[in-house]
Amino acid sequence: MLNRIDLRGGARDPRRLLPRAQLDVSVAVERIRPLVEAVREHGYPAIREASERFDGVSPERLRVPVEVIRAAEDTLDPQVRAALLESITRARKVHADQRRVDHTTQVVPGGTVTERWVPVDRVGLYVPGGLAMYPSTVVMNVVPAQAAGVRSLVVVSPPQKDNGGLPDQRVLAACALLGVDEVYAVGGAQAVAMLAYGATVDPEGAERCEPVDMITGPGNIWVTAAKRLLRGVVGIDAEAGPTEIAILADDTADPAHVAADLISQAEHDPLAASVLVTPSVALADAVDAELARQVPAAKHAERIGTALRGEQSGVVLVDDLEAGLRVVDAYAAEHLEIQTVDAREWALRVRNAGAIFVGAWSPVSLGDYCAGSNHVLPTGGCARHSSGLSVQSFLRGVHLVEYTRDALREVAPHVVTLAGVEDLPAHGQAVSVRFPGAVS
Repeated sequence: MLNRIDLRGGARDPRRLLPRAQLDVSVAVERIRPLVEAVREHGYPAIREASERFDGVSPERLRVPVEVIRAAEDTLDPQVRAALLESITRARKVHADQRRVDHTTQVVPGGTVTERWVPVDRVGLYVPGGLAMYPSTVVMNVVPAQAAGVRSLVVVSPPQKDNGGLPDQRVLAACALLGVDEVYAVGGAQAVAMLAYGATVDPEGAERCEPVDMITGPGNIWVTAAKRLLRGVVGIDAEAGPTEIAILADDTADPAHVAADLISQAEHDPLAASVLVTPSVALADAVDAELARQVPAAKHAERIGTALRGEQSGVVLVDDLEAGLRVVDAYAAEHLEIQTVDAREWALRVRNAGAIFVGAWSPVSLGDYCAGSNHVLPTGGCARHSSGLSVQSFLRGVHLVEYTRDALREVAPHVVTLAGVEDLPAHGQAVSVRFPGAVS
């Protein structure tokens, strides 16, 4: 079922040869630019028209009433409620330890620099609602933002035909469990534009969604394109594309486990990527046999099969685990599983991955829900330079510079010299004017 790429016997650069989905976000940016501008200029009418066109739903009012959010919690299945509460508890435990503290450095006597960590003031959190519903993504967005101390949180999620034009009922319930009461039934590029620019959200124009400072959360290519277009108007976490899993495995791995884990991510989207990197042809053959057995029995077999057969998925054969390590670092997966002997030792050597799942008993699905880690992660090779969502995503480092008169006098000649080197004499004058006749 999986395509095979044979990298054995050579020192070729694997980056160009690895399976990747061909997504041209720049083309999508131009497609959604008119919509984004319409939302900026017209607000509610443009948002409602886009919702009708893309979601088949035309909600009268975009903001979900607080009482409806609270009622969603009351109707939550007890098992689902227990699972969400466990997810919240574990995520809060992990993210609480990510908080940063202010630190003051004495540079010289009388001269200090303090780095303060200040939370972003208002954040828009995007929760997808297409092929699947994601109350877990509410948890993964909200928990680190709350731990960081963000003052104002707003959730947007697409309206659903089967829920009266409201976001998914379980998404609303997750918002209630986390104490978020500003929620809008808006999805796609129009939601990102609304968050970035602010917009009216009812026919009378009496109610507004105020603009945010930052937008986080995964979405489809149109959401990604809107985030790229509006980066700078607002901060964004990352350009999150279709989900991906890479598994580095040797012949000690259980092929049934490997196949199930590849399937679990392929279930998200026909464009999802599932990649196995192994030196074992026997394992690759056994995994193919397991896929042939497990995929037809899956609920979303057609979607899964499309993803596994796509150009973005495959088996990469390597000479040994050292070569496999080079391949997974070049691939920089959103999710990377290590199913090998001495799995932790190999995992500690990985440099590029959104999150690493170590050993046979740490599948990606655990991280999706209840590991305590965050599942909003960089995709498309962005793990080479970007991190997953965390408390730090919502914090800004601000320096407080405090010098006494004597401390400034001591360093003033150096400031004046460097200002002269850069032909910015007014910079030097701003210091020397404080010490008439003493600094030149």
